[in-house]
Amino acid sequence: MFEKGTYIEGRYEILDQIGTGGMSLVYKALDHTLNRNVAIKVLKSEFAQDPQFLAKFQVEAQAAAGLNHPNIVNIYDVGQERGENYIVMECIEGITLKTYIEKKGRLSWKESVSIAIQVAKGIEDAHHHQVVHRDIKPQNIMISTDGKVKVTDFGIARAASTDTINSDVMGSVHYISPEQARNGFVDGKSDIYSLGIVMYEMVTGRVPFTADTPVAVAVAHLQDDIVEPGVYASDLPVALNGIIMKCTQKSPDRRYQSMSDLLTDLKKSLVNPNENFVVIPASEGAKTILYNTDDVNAVRARAVSSMMEEDRAEEDEEEYDYDDDDKGFLNPRMEKAMTIMGIVVVVLILAIVLFFLGSVLGIFKSCGSSSDDTEVTSETITVPDVSGMTYDEAKEALNELNLGISKAGYEYSDTVAEGDIISQDPASGEQAEANTTVSVTISNGSESSSGTTDSDSTSSTTMIDVTGMSEDAAKTALDAKGITYGTTTYEYSDTVEAGNVISTDPASGTALSSSTTVTLTVSRGAKTASVPSVTGLTKKKAKSTLKDAGFSVDVQTAYSDTVESGYVISQSPTAGSTVEYGSTITIVVSQGAEVSYTPVPNVAGNSLATAKTTLSNYGLNCTYTEEYSDTVESGVVISQSPESGTEVEDGSTVTLVVSLGPAASTVEVTQ
Repeated sequence: MFEKGTYIEGRYEILDQIGTGGMSLVYKALDHTLNRNVAIKVLKSEFAQDPQFLAKFQVEAQAAAGLNHPNIVNIYDVGQERGENYIVMECIEGITLKTYIEKKGRLSWKESVSIAIQVAKGIEDAHHHQVVHRDIKPQNIMISTDGKVKVTDFGIARAASTDTINSDVMGSVHYISPEQARNGFVDGKSDIYSLGIVMYEMVTGRVPFTADTPVAVAVAHLQDDIVEPGVYASDLPVALNGIIMKCTQKSPDRRYQSMSDLLTDLKKSLVNPNENFVVIPASEGAKTILYNTDDVNAVRARAVSSMMEEDRAEEDEEEYDYDDDDKGFLNPRMEKAMTIMGIVVVVLILAIVLFFLGSVLGIFKSCGSSSDDTEVTSETITVPDVSGMTYDEAKEALNELNLGISKAGYEYSDTVAEGDIISQDPASGEQAEANTTVSVTISNGSESSSGTTDSDSTSSTTMIDVTGMSEDAAKTALDAKGITYGTTTYEYSDTVEAGNVISTDPASGTALSSSTTVTLTVSRGAKTASVPSVTGLTKKKAKSTLKDAGFSVDVQTAYSDTVESGYVISQSPTAGSTVEYGSTITIVVSQGAEVSYTPVPNVAGNSLATAKTTLSNYGLNCTYTEEYSDTVESGVVISQSPESGTEVEDGSTVTLVVSLGPAASTVEVTQ
């Protein structure tokens, strides 16, 4: 464990611990060589001596170190300091896609496509480097404050091979592919399935399969049909509905065969959202359910088999009766017993595996937050008594119980020391949900001790901390302390809620004279702006217009039969939308009409009429010149340009040379 201020390799200064997991700690650090913030993941000392744990920790670095893509969290450095193994990686300021979905309920289809495209680009690059992520889920997708989407946690990634990957890790059960659930062959198409589930959740606000136990969810991935997302999102375009359904086919052969193919259709959906262009290959035998009972039992069997060996001696003999007509299979009573036992055991094993993985893989946090990526539950907590504590002491006590704290204001008190908490809301002993904020009132000390007389009018007091309080509450607290405030300024802030105090001048803790006037800086909230219309503009003009309006720009391209090459086809968010200042606006720029090519046929030796007909059938035009030939009959094609077999654009012109026959002989006449 590294303390704040510790230097690693004489380069990385530890600033704060921002996360913890079952195997690792995550720190925010300053890279003094490159003057940038980084995140450092450190293997806990109790695991560092265990080769198995150490190997798992190093897998993440090995899997991701070779990847360098704007939509993948970068790995900068790997090393060991004082016996501590660590990975240095990119520090992301932002939130997870899971948190973003929870805040918005569900996303618009255009925003979902934009996010999916960025995720797919990152995973496409990983696949090109023979790395399969194997755990694509919203918790492993970060949205930075500048709108960039980045894929994280390649901790269970594996280099792709042609062999079956028998992993004990099945990823997060709501997003795993059927082949992962049954411990089958895993490749890039498994990531495509998981991304399809993520897209499903973005547009509907829900995952397709839910159940009381993880094993039941895993079995649903094997057996149950997915309800089309358009059922839950009536405004979902037909193109995106088809894309999601193709991604989530149970058979890998019926999905997109590569991330590149998926990207092509995602981009096309932005241009032609209502066109039903997605083609899903027919299922062999017209079956919609890929896995049978044996496949489902394979999920249970991995857990049941070991338990059966342990309990075999204790089982009653009659539990093992076989039917003479069906040797090798359990009788119905035994099958039922095994099924129930299997479900129980698999639930326990999956719970342990998922808890372990959640600890190991879920520790990648944004540098501005140390909160877990796990879903918020309805857990209730007994609010502790924080009266008499200082604000910092109360904050620590409440945070340990997953409760927050805020300042309600200051009051004089003859019984509570200055700086200590007088009262709280909710009161101690009350039940509150996790993440509830407890408001506290802080003592200004005795009112009699704060007064001044004419003889000590020049005496000083100390500026109190009113940051984070509402403007009215801050002024009330200042009045109560006898501190004069003057001008209030207002600024935009991405971190302080509108109407609350960002800072004071002088700052808290400053000694004030009776003549000092305090200036408050109050938040206007996050700065927003209206998105200008750039559809129909050139790419250059569109980018400059958006940047001048304070936005970042993500440029994508698509073919268009109606929009000239180099001009903007569409934009997301749409013109007139009010969004956070500095957000990323995605524009789709036309590449012009999609050009098709055809091979030039061989028409040499044909008559001119036949050659014209042949070229016309190939969608080509022709022109010709004539010349004399002693070897080629008049009216027959001598040669052509381009030559036969050359690939040319549809509608191109082929030039022919046509024979006039032999040149006329000249007879010399003598007299």
